[in-house]
Amino acid sequence: MKKQLGELLLEEGLIDQEELTEVLKIKEKSPLKLGQILQRKGLVSENDILKILAKQYGYEFYPKLEFRSHSVFQKIPQSIIEKFKIAPFDYKESKRMIYVAISDPEKVHVQDDIRNILKDYRVYFVLAPEAEIVRIFHTHFQKVSADEVVEGMQDEYSEFSQLEDTLDLANEAPIIRMVNAILTQAIQERASDIHIEPYEKNFVVRFRIDGLLHKRLTPPKVAHAGVVSRIKIMANMNIAENRLPQDGRIKIKLSGKDIDIRVSTLPTRHGEKIVMRLLNKSDIEFNLYNLGIYEDILTQINKVISQTNGIILVTGPTGSGKSTTLYSILKELNKESVNIMTAEDPIEYELEGVAQTQVHDKIGLTFANILRTMLRQDPDIIMVGEIRDQETARIAIQAALTGHLVLSTLHTNDAPSAVTRLVDMGIDPYLITSSVRAVIAQRLVRVICDNCKESYIPSIDVLEDLKIDPAQFRNKRFYRGAGCEKCVQTGYRGRTGIYEFMLMTPAIQKGVLRGLDSESLKEIALKEGLITLFEYGKRKIIDGITTPEEVLRVC
Repeated sequence: MKKQLGELLLEEGLIDQEELTEVLKIKEKSPLKLGQILQRKGLVSENDILKILAKQYGYEFYPKLEFRSHSVFQKIPQSIIEKFKIAPFDYKESKRMIYVAISDPEKVHVQDDIRNILKDYRVYFVLAPEAEIVRIFHTHFQKVSADEVVEGMQDEYSEFSQLEDTLDLANEAPIIRMVNAILTQAIQERASDIHIEPYEKNFVVRFRIDGLLHKRLTPPKVAHAGVVSRIKIMANMNIAENRLPQDGRIKIKLSGKDIDIRVSTLPTRHGEKIVMRLLNKSDIEFNLYNLGIYEDILTQINKVISQTNGIILVTGPTGSGKSTTLYSILKELNKESVNIMTAEDPIEYELEGVAQTQVHDKIGLTFANILRTMLRQDPDIIMVGEIRDQETARIAIQAALTGHLVLSTLHTNDAPSAVTRLVDMGIDPYLITSSVRAVIAQRLVRVICDNCKESYIPSIDVLEDLKIDPAQFRNKRFYRGAGCEKCVQTGYRGRTGIYEFMLMTPAIQKGVLRGLDSESLKEIALKEGLITLFEYGKRKIIDGITTPEEVLRVC
């Protein structure tokens, strides 16, 4: 006789008899399955349940699915894939075998239907987490095109263009479909931002992908008010207010991923412009070792962040990945024995074990005020989102001088300029030399798409732009992306960092005390072993990670 799930969980030591008895009592009055109740109570994970079910029913368990496309998958109707949450994900030509992932082994009729549809093939079912199956479906089977949605709306424009109530307009089916399609396509294309920009006769939707904006569609102007109102409703904003800027937040699940969307509206001449920042909580992983930092610089960074006091500054323009670097450092330092506190504007990601405070200038909760309070909260490590003024800089330096490790950012072009920026804020040079331990300057460059990567011999002009001697680089190859579906025809997929690490050595400290400008400090730093952003970028080009155009664009 086949053992029940509860018995198997007991045997594996995942629950005890008392917990099982309690859950079985709940199940008597609940339509939920035993496994679902156990998960909701936090006693076991979905993977724990699936591993047990795999043993119970004789399946293999795949915690992660690797998709390999094949035309035979098209034989399965999309409606079945979506309704029953199954995912064909692999095909073995030699065995004519199709691998299909399911999350519920008890739905035998679905398996029979799939076998009947694919009667000319062998079908091998495996168990996988529902989130993995949904991810495969949204990524590979549900190709939503915002353009198609807009084209399908042409006949409906005349109907809802007569509506005057913005709430009615926002709840019209064509508008809902358009907003959903825009969001879904943005996730599928790995966009970090969505820009909705109104003009006189139409409005434009652009996606920022790997740092650059790409136009995606231009719907008629009549749909703009409805789209704006729909997004405002989703973000809990005031749809009646269109004269003042507003900020809001949307939390949704798209393509099997948890997405946090920051929404900002701004009145313009032809209507409200909306920018949505997409923060993908499912895919983000803060890890210093995944940022593209070469080992020689990473060793220096690890050494300086292991100190118990001082200031470490991360510099660069907006969108250069400073926050990611700071979060990665915090995660490296986050231990049970230390108290880490942050002041941020805004809080982009939540870090477990870190006390994070949101700046709110309107009520007087500024960086400086938060910092003052933090110093009474016994912190070991403090992260200040940005040093914007003299007051914040002075308190940060005071914290560093009194035994705290302080992490923060500045908007400067390179590492030496961070020092002169502090001087310009009115900070005495001797305080800078006493507190600042190191400065990390950074930029983000696009990574060549692995799927369409090709080699080529660079021209002499390119080598000269990179300040490489053509005679020493004769017949050596660079790499670039030809453009394919995976990279949306850009030739790039993803981004990596290029870095400039300046340690505050005695020689640089003397230069600061003498009041030298940033260029003079840079000359000293170069003698001390500084690798500039430009030189770091060249290493990435030669290693085939990025292209000359990318490095020249950001440096």
